[in-house]
Amino acid sequence: MAPAGDGKACDVCWGLTFLLPSCVKGQSLRWGLWGGGALLSAVLTHCPGCAVGRREGPRAGRQEGRVAMAAEMSLSHRLPRGVLSEAELEEVAQRNPPAKPSLHSCLPKARCSISTAKSLLFRFLPFLHWLPRYPVKDWLLGDIASGFSVGIMHLPQGLAYALLAGLPPVTGLYSSFYPVFLYFFFGTSRHNSVGPFAVISVMIGSLTDSLLPSDNFLEVVNGTNVTMVNEEQRDAARVELVATITVLTGIFQVALGLLQFGFVVTYLSDPLVRGYTTAASVHVLVSQLKNVFGVSVGEYSGPLSLFKTFIEICRKLPETNVGTLVTAIIAMVAIFIVKELNHKFAAKLPMPIPIELITIIISTGISYGVNLTAKFGISVVGNIPSGLKPPVLPNFSYFGQVVGNAFAIAVVGYAICISLGKIFALKHGYKVDSNQELIALGLCNFLGGFFQCFAISCSMSRSLVQESTGGNSQVAGVIASLVILVTILKIGELFRDLPKAILAAIIIINLKGMFKQFADLPMLWKSNRVDLMVWIVTFVATLLLNLDIGLGASVAFGLLTVIFRTQLPHYSILGRISDTDVYRDVAEYQLAQEVPGVKIFRSSSTLYFANVELYAEALKKKSGVNVDRLIEKKKKALKKLKKQQKKAEKEKAKKKKVAEDGLNGSGVAVIELSVAESSAPSEPTLRSLGLPQPSFHAVILDFSSISFVDTVSIKILKNIFRDFHEIEVDVFVASCPGPVLAQLERGNFFSSAITKSCFFPSVNDAVVYSSEEQRRASVDRSTRM
Repeated sequence: MAPAGDGKACDVCWGLTFLLPSCVKGQSLRWGLWGGGALLSAVLTHCPGCAVGRREGPRAGRQEGRVAMAAEMSLSHRLPRGVLSEAELEEVAQRNPPAKPSLHSCLPKARCSISTAKSLLFRFLPFLHWLPRYPVKDWLLGDIASGFSVGIMHLPQGLAYALLAGLPPVTGLYSSFYPVFLYFFFGTSRHNSVGPFAVISVMIGSLTDSLLPSDNFLEVVNGTNVTMVNEEQRDAARVELVATITVLTGIFQVALGLLQFGFVVTYLSDPLVRGYTTAASVHVLVSQLKNVFGVSVGEYSGPLSLFKTFIEICRKLPETNVGTLVTAIIAMVAIFIVKELNHKFAAKLPMPIPIELITIIISTGISYGVNLTAKFGISVVGNIPSGLKPPVLPNFSYFGQVVGNAFAIAVVGYAICISLGKIFALKHGYKVDSNQELIALGLCNFLGGFFQCFAISCSMSRSLVQESTGGNSQVAGVIASLVILVTILKIGELFRDLPKAILAAIIIINLKGMFKQFADLPMLWKSNRVDLMVWIVTFVATLLLNLDIGLGASVAFGLLTVIFRTQLPHYSILGRISDTDVYRDVAEYQLAQEVPGVKIFRSSSTLYFANVELYAEALKKKSGVNVDRLIEKKKKALKKLKKQQKKAEKEKAKKKKVAEDGLNGSGVAVIELSVAESSAPSEPTLRSLGLPQPSFHAVILDFSSISFVDTVSIKILKNIFRDFHEIEVDVFVASCPGPVLAQLERGNFFSSAITKSCFFPSVNDAVVYSSEEQRRASVDRSTRM
């Protein structure tokens, strides 16, 4: 045994060293905060000879004070508290009164100051924040290389997607320059490559075909009965229409961003977006088949237009232009092989091989040298004007016709853009502001519309190239836009002999990534069947109803699935796991046992008008008692009892009258009245009425999953309290969130019959309280007997 007072710990203290080594070393006694303080205090009190327990001088006093405080804190943490109802908890914890909602409290509080103006300026012009901190040595070379790579991709894709939108090719170059340059000032994503995108282009194309079909521009050739389309007038009218759509799309996006409505994209779930873009890819593919086979087809719009176009292409297959088909096949094979090599050797290549640019350069040279148009009838792009055009005001008369389509384009474009932005931000460790992205995209579209641009979004293929080639910031986008600017000013006119079949091949091969989304189906089958239904319904609706109506139907179906899931949640009866205060579903956990005489009911969904009646029915069903039937029997028994009581009163009145007539004395009458009053029957019970009693005395509603209640649910909850009270069962509510409690208060839920004493902060509190109440009631009944 260690000698006392020799500067070492005695045997008792030494035995604690595995728990409290700092005690022996005389260090800080933090261990007491985690539950050892009580034990340590006892050791130091009963071990005066221990060198650790007895210190000399004021330092020892401070040490003992810290030990005592640690022990006290430990004990205070470990002491069991009494059962608290919500009413008692409000008094103990001093709950603040719920704030009354007002318009003033909802509006953001803003003060005019230099700091506020500066923060707003940095928020709406993010480049002012990051550009002064731009690491030139580390990022500039990568951004330049990435910008050239993306600019080279912009050139063929801009021409191709303009063709897809039913517009002159030069508008694709404009859409690859103005919005990309503007995004540098307003965007927050470092790796998003904004510009023309296939899905948005085909949405615009379907609109131009429906509002301004080529048949509206037929003209009779002089001196003949032949009619031809005046392509110059058609293209000018379509450019004016699309510019209006683009401006309106930008207005929607900027307005939603300023109103902090960036969350609107949350209504487009990931399965919905992927199903929609896959269906849009099918639309793109079918729309380009005419350029692959070199046949002319009519322009269809509205529901089933995809199938009408496909059927007409199949009918005209005998008229296929062989030269066009061969050109498209050769281009598709070459582009596909090189893209696969780019993917396979991405780590070894300094930058992807620009096969699309190489293809259009070679094919343009061959077309010009061999004169493919004259010899084989291959359709070419035609004149591409050089230089920039002055801004033009949109035609406001189109607003009423395209407002719905513009909103759909705004939402889809933003959804694709923000999803890509968040993927890159998560990968590279920076933050993307969803509302500012909406504003940035809106300004790009709004200002671009004045310069004959069509609506843009983000391209996954270009964004991946921008990231993989060393792009680190929006500077890469500026470099890419300068590449396009040079093309517009000097090089664009050289591509007048570019075959349209080459652009169709570029579009089709770039759809490969979207068609890979069919692999979602087996994955969703295994993980979530509801999401699988959303994917399939979105895909089918978009194919059948076209892109605009299909999107609305898909969103409606997606919201319906949410409603159905809240209407059909998982209801469970909870039981206590042995030797714990943890409660779990008795059907799911074998060791969870129901508390005798208590039914604990839980729903996995919140309560509102669409599911609260189902909630009440499930509660009555899970309780194992036909509550409504028992209440009906009780009412019948009470009605019968009242009849019997009235009959007995009448007989008693007759006897009383006979007695009064016979005795003619007041004393007997007074004695009879007092006996009648003393023997007045108490309130009838189920037992006294001869009805079966429930096997439980309390129902506890676990509100931990309830996030809000409405007026209908408050009314039904009152009915639940009333019905179970009718069958002599107490109802308690546990784990009710504060906001829900405030909503109940505002909805006049509480009354003399239902008070906050029925609400408890935890299920265990409610269980303990109900058990104690039942025990007291049993004692009272036994004492009366």
